[in-house]
Amino acid sequence: MSPTDPSQNLGIRTPGRGALSNLAGRYERHARMSESDGWEQDGDLPPLRTHVAIETARSLITYNRSPDLPFDRSINPYRGCEHGCVYCFARPTHAYLGLSPGLDFETRLVARPNAAEVLRAELSARRYMVAPIAIGTNTDPYQPIEKTHRITRDCLAVLAEFNHPVAIVTKGALIERDLDILGPMAARGLARVGISLTTLDADLSRRMEPRAPSPNRRLAMIRALTGAGVPVRLMTSPLVPGLTDHEMEALLAAGAEAGADTASWIMLRLPREVSQLWQEWLADHRPNHAAKVMARLREMHGGRDYDPRWGHRMRGEGQYAEMMAQRFRAACKRVGLAQQAPALRCDLFLVPPQPGDQLSLF
Repeated sequence: MSPTDPSQNLGIRTPGRGALSNLAGRYERHARMSESDGWEQDGDLPPLRTHVAIETARSLITYNRSPDLPFDRSINPYRGCEHGCVYCFARPTHAYLGLSPGLDFETRLVARPNAAEVLRAELSARRYMVAPIAIGTNTDPYQPIEKTHRITRDCLAVLAEFNHPVAIVTKGALIERDLDILGPMAARGLARVGISLTTLDADLSRRMEPRAPSPNRRLAMIRALTGAGVPVRLMTSPLVPGLTDHEMEALLAAGAEAGADTASWIMLRLPREVSQLWQEWLADHRPNHAAKVMARLREMHGGRDYDPRWGHRMRGEGQYAEMMAQRFRAACKRVGLAQQAPALRCDLFLVPPQPGDQLSLF
């Protein structure tokens, strides 16, 4: 394995990427090693390119029974995410593909171009019972590859045709392209969008979320969405103790000023491989904060980096967690942000006539 292959080298600064390593996924049989082939090259390694594999989806809607999630079903047009947010809790899912939750997660993506076709079939099934579908709860549906693949847009068009309620979570400015679909859906009570805003510090954002839009651009997205009549939830997620937690009130005020009507927050989560990736990032980008950040997290998770128990995993527990919850409630009240959004409508759902259907005589 050549050291000039940046996707396999560990601990190498990779321009425009979030993870600093490509640690082996937990289902890979052998640890990843970087060995010299005798050819040494001076200077920086070439930038990592994004590779997109095509997957034919056999099913699309994923159901969950988690009591701490506000939805019971979701769809994900893509696997992996080019935004490269180093803290992303979805990184460990790449291990199921035999890939690394590190650099592979943000450079080796999977697109599902038949997603809209499969979605149409699943919504048309006689046993289907309507409830809001969440998009973007795992990987971002408006990451850069959506510009060419347009899978999210195709799925939205199907949902609009069926009058099916949808809640989207994104950092991607490309969502503005789809206001022609989302605006009319929102007018019928069928659509809501959550915009994640982690910090107002543009430099910190670029380091943590290297290919996501800047904080100011995300605030502009909120203005564009609400201007088109689409209600927006400001997601101050994740809050990083000892690094971004002091910004909570400023984030909520900025979101309210941009037009958001509701807000939510989640503490930084470090499941499985994310903990090592995050700590590598801290040591490289914010070494003076590393000890405080990890001490706070462990304080909220019983001495561990992460507690996966339902009811605890999103916000932790203890004095510090409760203080953050109190600050959030007080700040929301001060700037006029609700913590609970109105329910999306499910009573308009209707399976449209399909090609070949027999027309009714009445």
